[in-house]
Parts: sequence; structure tokens; C-alpha cells
Amino acid sequence: MNLDEHQKKTVTAWIADGLKLSEIQKRISAEFGLSLTYMDVRLLVDDLRLMPKDPPPPVEKTPAPSLPSAAPSAAAPSGQPGSRSAPPGTSPGSSAVPAGNAKVSIAVDAIARAGSLVSGSVSFSDGQTAAWYLDQFGRMGVVPKQTGYKPSPADMQSFQLTLEQELSKLGY
Repeated sequence: MNLDEHQKKTVTAWIADGLKLSEIQKRISAEFGLSLTYMDVRLLVDDLRLMPKDPPPPVEKTPAPSLPSAAPSAAAPSGQPGSRSAPPGTSPGSSAVPAGNAKVSIAVDAIARAGSLVSGSVSFSDGQTAAWYLDQFGRMGVVPKQTGYKPSPADMQSFQLTLEQELSKLGY
């Protein structure tokens, strides 16, 4: 790693341009006629007190799905029957809490679907069923078994309230 001042300034300029260490290694070999290992180049950059630039993070252009926000649990009447949940490690539990005329029951999976923090299934008041999940970013997903099915707004509100109550009992 015996570089003269001109060569050191050239390496410094390459770092400033955003070249990677492997690219610098190739350029040193091509332009200076020196054969250095990757580790030699890494140590050279360290000796020159330089810091390679990180590439900019990729920008995601996928919009997050949005669902109507759930009403706070304090809005639920206190006289409603409570739901029972399965303790962790046991079989999934189900519950039904009426919200207006809509009766929705949910079940929480004992083992969450891949890629989600918690998941389960839901039966809406019209008898249609769907799978639901909550991912690590807090995004809710509902996948109906029948393609194109959309539950009524009352069913969705009841589902959200029931799910919020159930998950709070399980410690989520």
C-alpha cells in the first residue's frame, strides 16, 4: 500500500464519487498497476480516514391498503357480552360482539400466518368468511374466500371492534 500523494488524492476522489471498494480495487489495478486484495483496499481507505458512501435506499412506490379506522373500544356499550379468547398456545378462540344489527365472529390463529404478527378468520353476518392478518407494519389485510366479496360497513365496523377487543385480551 505504498501510494504517492497523487494516487491517494485520486483514491479520495473515487470515494467522493461514490465508487465501491471493489470498483476502487479494479481501478487501482488498471490505472496504477498495483495488485491489491479487497482487504488491502479496505485498509487503505481506513488509513486515509475515508468513509465509502452508502447507496441511496430504494424508494417503494406501492400504496398501503387502507381500511376505515376502528372506533375506540370505549365507544362500545358496557352491557355487551364479553368474548372469550384462547390463551396463548391453545386452540384458536372465537368471539362474537354485536354492533348494531351486524353479528360478526372472529377466530385468532394459534400460529400466525407467514409474514404477519397475528392472523385468523372472520365470519360476517351474511355467512361469508374471510381470512385476516395484521403485518409487522400495523397494516390490516382481509382476504375474502369468495372473490370480489365486500362486507357491509356495519360488518366491517363490528369486525374491527371485535378484533380490537380480542387482540387486547391476547396482549397485542
